[in-house]
Amino acid sequence: MKPSSTSTSSFYAFVSEGLDELERSLSSNTFMSIDFLCHVISFLRSLHSQIVVLVQKLHLPVGDKWLDEYMDETSRIWKACDAIKLGITSFETYCVHGSTFLSRLDDCRRHPNPNSVRQVISAASATVREAIALEQDNRSVARTRIEPLSLQFNECQPMEYSKLNGFNGFRGVLYALSNASSLLLTITSWVSVYFSPDLSYCRTTIDADKSFGLGYISSMERLKQRIVSEVEASGSIRGVMMCEFRMVKELVEEVKGELDRCGCVRTEDGVDKLKGWVGVLRSGTESLVCQLDDFFDEIVEGRKKLSDLCSHR
Repeated sequence: MKPSSTSTSSFYAFVSEGLDELERSLSSNTFMSIDFLCHVISFLRSLHSQIVVLVQKLHLPVGDKWLDEYMDETSRIWKACDAIKLGITSFETYCVHGSTFLSRLDDCRRHPNPNSVRQVISAASATVREAIALEQDNRSVARTRIEPLSLQFNECQPMEYSKLNGFNGFRGVLYALSNASSLLLTITSWVSVYFSPDLSYCRTTIDADKSFGLGYISSMERLKQRIVSEVEASGSIRGVMMCEFRMVKELVEEVKGELDRCGCVRTEDGVDKLKGWVGVLRSGTESLVCQLDDFFDEIVEGRKKLSDLCSHR
């Protein structure tokens, strides 16, 4: 077996193992969570870093199209991540509203009077409205910035498999990167930006011959089917699916309902839960943004490294 064949086979195995690990990590408690998204983005970053290492082993020709194809693919990934980051940063304003509501609620409970009650109800209403605005804005991001990127499986017909041998097998590696990253970015956008069955990138199908070292496609299919099953089981039809956001949204509405009915909050439990979930949502989304920013830096570094590799050969 040629060294290049060994290297590409190892990459395909790496893709399969990573996808299988994500599928195994799914449970009713972790699906749609920030923690799961952190694992998804971490694996996406690992795929990119493996590509950069692999190129240095394949001894690719200078000035060939392989670099252009790599640049095109990383550009697509960048655009998708940038749109996802935009969707995630919208949670920052929502958390500010949630914190303001909790602060007003604390003041009202310490110094109850008609004015403080009105202020806390107003803050609760503002938080509810912000949740609606957030989902509307994220829906627009999904439609105008993510859907046009066509995050779908790029099926290769059997007669075209020989093309994947191009550039010492690197074209096949890029094919794997494109398909795996499309699935990972789709999952991330469903959870953190917006999910709706009518969006084209939500209708991705994975169906291809598993030959030509494409066994990782089976891993993609298992993960995709598991995700779809979890989505259907959750009963969520459309909107931001992130469980931390949905929990905060639900608790705000519960506390607001009690305020509307009684003019006060009689139970500590709901308020304490809300404080905890607002903190988790804020810190978790900040962590996701940091991961994406680090990934942008890695893409820039990888593109420069491979460009320099060509210019010095």
